[in-house]
Amino acid sequence: MDSFNDVFQDVLKYCRNCKSVSEPGYNKWIRTLEPYKLENNVAYLLADSEFTRNTTLNAYESVLREAFLDALGFEVDLKILVKSKDNMVEKDESEIEVKAADFSEDAKNSLTFENFIKGKSNDLAYAFCIAVAHKNDENDEKPKDTNKIFNPLIIYGDSGLGKTHLMKAIEHEVKKNHPELKVIYTTGESFINELVKAIEFKNTIKFHDKYRNADYLMVDDIQTIAGKERMQEEFFHTFNDLYNAGKQIVLTSDIAPSKISKLQDRILTRFSLGVQVDVTPPDFETRMAIVKKKAEVLDLQLSDNVARIIAEKIKTNIRQLEGTVNKIKALTVYTNESPSISMAQRVIKEIIIENHPAEITVDRILQEVAAAFDVTAEDIKSSNRRANISLARKIAIYVLKEVKGMTYIQIGKELNKNHSTMTIHYQDVVDNLKENKQLKETVDDIIKNLKDN
Repeated sequence: MDSFNDVFQDVLKYCRNCKSVSEPGYNKWIRTLEPYKLENNVAYLLADSEFTRNTTLNAYESVLREAFLDALGFEVDLKILVKSKDNMVEKDESEIEVKAADFSEDAKNSLTFENFIKGKSNDLAYAFCIAVAHKNDENDEKPKDTNKIFNPLIIYGDSGLGKTHLMKAIEHEVKKNHPELKVIYTTGESFINELVKAIEFKNTIKFHDKYRNADYLMVDDIQTIAGKERMQEEFFHTFNDLYNAGKQIVLTSDIAPSKISKLQDRILTRFSLGVQVDVTPPDFETRMAIVKKKAEVLDLQLSDNVARIIAEKIKTNIRQLEGTVNKIKALTVYTNESPSISMAQRVIKEIIIENHPAEITVDRILQEVAAAFDVTAEDIKSSNRRANISLARKIAIYVLKEVKGMTYIQIGKELNKNHSTMTIHYQDVVDNLKENKQLKETVDDIIKNLKDN
């Protein structure tokens, strides 16, 4: 081909004939691009605005890459630059902030009690959060000991079930009704990072002033402090100061506090002073309500059939429900198509694949066990009888049996060992776990890491 312009004409032809590209989408987004240059296996194109650039990349990057591969015979990286106002000088891509299309409301305004969908799975947690948010209101009907009953309030349950929404709703409500109060919302990870920096720069007094003078302290994912002694020490004293001063503490966790391994007993005791409430996956009716509410917020016209498909297929995660509706909205904007059952099914499949946890393979198990005991997977499979390697090997046998459900013969083949010894090693671990709390915590962490990642 004589020029990059010729190449781009073939690219346009490929995209125009591609079944995944609608005619309106092609005309509005792809055809408006201009060829710029091909340099070091990078194809540079020009767009007339940042919005066009981002929209095209979000919707059609993979198609354009396929088209260039078809036209050139080799893969290229794709860069879309934004032309300046005089249409002569392009804006360097390093200066452009790439953002996925976002059709949602401002996060701070959308995470309110009004926008929270109640159901059997969360109605108790919702009621408790309402009580906490309004505990400073003048209300003669309110029980006098409300401040103590719900302090601390701990909400626990799997990721994506609305715990953070409830926390942010409390924050929003208190700030709206009592702007004079100091409300702090943070995450367990942020709490840890702030403390590390405070210690590094010898500025822990400022850290203490911030957290120990709050009227409301809300910490998301408190389980992240488990196993970190210095962090637990700091949180313990922060908790005591606030609790003794009658200040409100709200926490979330992905599991019940009693099941958080490597959490100090004195902290667990403090947690039991208040109320712990769980949130569970929503039932079908609640999922339907969530889908319809999200569509309403996005000004998206979803038929009952399309909403029903989404609610039936995605059952355990509210974020996935909302993400599906978000993606359908994006497609309607990019392609000018109306939401349909086939579109919903396609998006649902993508969402489920994106969020599906990695398969727990034998290799993953061996790597996870090896890392926990500072050995290698090869050590576990070897005949080395060094104490730490021997222990890691036994734990691997236990985890392969418990997590993968493998037979002793299968485990023996994987580890190159006689299967008759597998039973003995497995039972050794079972007995040790009953007596050795530290070993049990380590094994629990291994299994949790395998299931979470």
